[in-house]
Amino acid sequence: MLQLGQLSLKGRALRLLSAREHSRVELERKLAQHEEEPGQLKNILDDLQAKGFIDEQRVVESVLNRRAGKLGAMRIRQELQGKGLDGEMVQAAVAQLQGSEFERAREVWRRKFEGPPASAAERGKQMRFLASRGFGGEVIRRVLSGEGAAGPA
Repeated sequence: MLQLGQLSLKGRALRLLSAREHSRVELERKLAQHEEEPGQLKNILDDLQAKGFIDEQRVVESVLNRRAGKLGAMRIRQELQGKGLDGEMVQAAVAQLQGSEFERAREVWRRKFEGPPASAAERGKQMRFLASRGFGGEVIRRVLSGEGAAGPA
């Protein structure tokens, strides 16, 4: 079996794509150092994109499926932008998440904490936790106030 160092540029690209969906920009970043001739990487990526191996919409769907249960819309937006995806596609994905933001934040909070904060320090800790996951201030306030819940689970 070929070692990674012996793989062709196309082989490297296919290996990366077999592990998970990658955007074209991600592949360019990861493979640029292995390009032997100028334009070689562009040609390979053009070919892979034409054959459907690189699909920006699948990248968005993959990120949403993997990360939406753990992260808020702001954090997912950053991740999608970091992958170099089209701005309109990122906006559409974030808009799709907005409807379930409160429920997702509440579920993330329930998995981490046993109940509502008993002190100001605990409230700050819970707020920082949810904010670090990319949930917005209004959603965090609603989760910590127990809004929309019959009580802590």
